Amino acid sequence: MTTPLRHSPKRPFFDRLGRQLCFAMGVIVLAAPLGGCGAGNLWDKFFAKDETFVDQPADKLYNEGLFLLNEKNDRKGAIKKFEEVDRQHPYSDWARKSLLMSAYASYQSGDYDECIANANRYISLHPGSPDAAYAQYLVAVSNYDQIPDVSRDQGRTEKAIAALEEVIRKYPNSEYATTAKKKIEGARDQLAGREMTIGRYYMDKRDYTGAINRFKVVVTQYQTTRHVEEALARLTEAYMAIGVVSEAQTAAAVLGHNFPDSRWYKDAYNLVKSGGVEPQENKGSYISKAFKKFGLG
Repeated sequence: MTTPLRHSPKRPFFDRLGRQLCFAMGVIVLAAPLGGCGAGNLWDKFFAKDETFVDQPADKLYNEGLFLLNEKNDRKGAIKKFEEVDRQHPYSDWARKSLLMSAYASYQSGDYDECIANANRYISLHPGSPDAAYAQYLVAVSNYDQIPDVSRDQGRTEKAIAALEEVIRKYPNSEYATTAKKKIEGARDQLAGREMTIGRYYMDKRDYTGAINRFKVVVTQYQTTRHVEEALARLTEAYMAIGVVSEAQTAAAVLGHNFPDSRWYKDAYNLVKSGGVEPQENKGSYISKAFKKFGLG
């Protein structure tokens, strides 16, 4: 009795694989004459290793980026080098440095959104780094440099102030905190200027209540800006126009006390005098309280 061959579940797989390999080799051999080269060369090309991509040392890429940025003023080329460090060596110290340099190069190029994105990523990945303060500062100045003129919406100005305040809050002893404080004053001056622009518009329309509301913002929130003298004088004018003489007197008195040599005080003084009264401060007025709060009254 003949013993039947045992069936192996793997045999059909190897049979199919053998047929496929034979077919592939046949295609290669048949294609060789058509390509004008020997089968051996075609075999080498078929299984050749792709050497078009070669990793480069992180420090080499980083230094090439610095060279392009500092010596060639090629910011885009530098950014590509720094990004390559991050791609090829993502966990290295060079990648950390390159991320910050990408943010800086983007800032120098005026690509503020890209700078903010890279700087925020740096802060997120390396919050304890000594350079985190600088990354936060880059976020702030990227917003600050986009502050529009006073005739436009000041949403970007408010973002800049928030980012600058974050620098001061997180890194109060850094060199960037001192610079941030100065820039905040500049941004606040811009916001005050926006209120003054709208207030003057209302004055021209003889909408004195609307004007007072704008000048009030300057007096109560932006006392340290260059616009506060005019705001007090305009309040004197607007209050006299609607017959609220006591507030007009207070505005003129506070203006004279804090800015006695101001040309705006001369105008305010003459205005209340023309109404038969003198500048006189009402201590209960919001104008007086606003300046007392800041030690200006």
